[in-house]
Amino acid sequence: MIAPAPTAVLLVTCPDRRGLVAGVSQFVLRHGGNIVDADQHADAESGTFFQRVELELEGLDLDRGQLEGAFLAEVAEPLGMSAEVRFSDEVARLAILASKEPHCLYDLLSRWRAGELAAEVAVVLSNHPDHADVSAFFGVPYHHLPTTPEARPAQEAAVLDVLEEHRIDLVVLARYMQVLGDAVVERHRSRIINIHHSFLPAFVGARPYHQAHARGVKIIGVTAHYVTPELDQGPIIEQDVVRVTHRDGIADMVRKGRDLEKTVLARAVRHHLGHRVIVDGRRTVVFGG
Repeated sequence: MIAPAPTAVLLVTCPDRRGLVAGVSQFVLRHGGNIVDADQHADAESGTFFQRVELELEGLDLDRGQLEGAFLAEVAEPLGMSAEVRFSDEVARLAILASKEPHCLYDLLSRWRAGELAAEVAVVLSNHPDHADVSAFFGVPYHHLPTTPEARPAQEAAVLDVLEEHRIDLVVLARYMQVLGDAVVERHRSRIINIHHSFLPAFVGARPYHQAHARGVKIIGVTAHYVTPELDQGPIIEQDVVRVTHRDGIADMVRKGRDLEKTVLARAVRHHLGHRVIVDGRRTVVFGG
């Protein structure tokens, strides 16, 4: 199977005004490039423009090291844009953090082994020893870092050390049931994805499926979001729901919820790895793909 030719991705944010799309496309044309995918959104309330442009590297008269600097100088700065350049063949280094529940961990490792995630799973961390065998099966180093309230500062320092040692680009919380400290969150801002077992902001806290069952809900949902110092308040990347009825007991709702958690988390991770997410304060713009 022939791998697709690498492309560059331009992610742009700026106050909305005339000529933005033309400025970006003319830059690509001027340097011999070809746009293969483009998507944009203008937020009417904030007056902010967002754009994702993917272009072929072949034929471009700029090399990778020159592209971002040239775009900033020729387009972004004159038009007041914030911009970044990513490349489709960049392989992000992933850390997966898990606690006792294994379904999201197993799912991510299986998708990675099947080639569905454009990343390298570099390490698995857990506050329990339970999943060392599955991590070993997939050939991924496993770090058991137990914690107690008294040992939390030392455990958080150890987590940071492991992430630094493995040069981690993205941290995925696969039902990791510990609150990350501010030092970890700040070091990896907009690079930690959590799967929350509720359709935020409803039914937050413990035993969400029990709360939902007691209320007789007709749908249950899950939320994937970036982690911020404010618990469960980070920008939302992906959400989904599944219908339930009066015939569903708590075990049925848990099963359906777990299935949904796996797929929503995987979609959020793919959005991030595909350079399709722009964080805008407490919100995100997620370009389809």
